[in-house]
Amino acid sequence: MIYDTLAKYYDLLVKDDEATQQWIDFTKKHTAGNTILELACGSGEITIGLAQAGYRVCGSDLSEQMLNEAKKKKDSKLVNWQQLDMLKLDTKSEYDAVLCYCDSLNYLDSELKVKQLFERVYEALKGGGVFLFDVHSIQRRSEFEKEYIEEGMLDDIGYQWTIRHEDDVLYHSFTFYDENGHMVQEQHCQYIYDAITLKKFLENCGFKVEVYTDFIIPGIVDGEKIFFVANKEE
Repeated sequence: MIYDTLAKYYDLLVKDDEATQQWIDFTKKHTAGNTILELACGSGEITIGLAQAGYRVCGSDLSEQMLNEAKKKKDSKLVNWQQLDMLKLDTKSEYDAVLCYCDSLNYLDSELKVKQLFERVYEALKGGGVFLFDVHSIQRRSEFEKEYIEEGMLDDIGYQWTIRHEDDVLYHSFTFYDENGHMVQEQHCQYIYDAITLKKFLENCGFKVEVYTDFIIPGIVDGEKIFFVANKEE
């Protein structure tokens, strides 16, 4: 997974102020404390929004390019930015909440890595802290059985974004064309996990787990995203 080119155009492709506010509201609803670590924060829209709301936020991402884009934004200095591989998180009982939003967990390519992340997050949380994240629902497999193709212009750059599903993997392919016809390509892979399995992994770590579909619907039902509220006991 790289963001050498995509980082520059990420917000133009996917930025959604209404959705960002939904993630912020979801965090406020389920977070009791003030200190937050966001894993895979990307371009920092949610991160900065939470900092503006008064939380003490550390925004982390594996991609230096994405962090550089986040740091350009208004009020970015409210956030402590950190380049971090989420699987190398090594913090003891420091945060009231750890976040991993916008299907970022789906970039982990094995159940072993998912379990490793859950264990590290559990250790990073204070007693009474919460781990909040979302993943693609199982229904996304059928949604992209037929290849999705989106084409258009981003400023003066042409682009094509395709998504296809194969063997529980979503392949996102991005192609960018500059005014001279030069082409740059990136591919990202997301791995779809069964929500019931993820819930068991969390419970095995010691979390008490609530599950929602599309932010507010209790339980695992048909929808686009499954949201987890995993609480660490006091």
